[in-house]
Amino acid sequence: MKTTTSSIIIAIIIIASSVFIAGRNNNNSPSENINNVSEINGEQIITINAKGGYFPRTTIAKAEIATILKITTKGTFDCSSAINIPSLNYRANLPASGETIINISPQKTGTTITGLCAMGMYNFSVNFN
Repeated sequence: MKTTTSSIIIAIIIIASSVFIAGRNNNNSPSENINNVSEINGEQIITINAKGGYFPRTTIAKAEIATILKITTKGTFDCSSAINIPSLNYRANLPASGETIINISPQKTGTTITGLCAMGMYNFSVNFN
């Protein structure tokens, strides 16, 4: 009887921990509505945070307008500090803390730009509509 009770308590602790961790990691949910696009002087600025992945993972942006992609880092030492954007032929090692500016020419409606970390584990996308 003691073994069964102990097993149930351990199972409850494991399940509760999993739910707590999953809730904390939900910050990178692509369906979350995040306002990370602003427009200044006819250019749109998209801010992506890089640390333990990229946040937000999905951004909706305007097509046919000059775009600045601003990647911010703050104590970033994981693989998301090395970024690759294949469609722009762009690769860079980001600073541990700071901002990296990437100029993007106006994109056609329906274009998607995807960024990846050095290992391909983390990604983000910008969908131009």
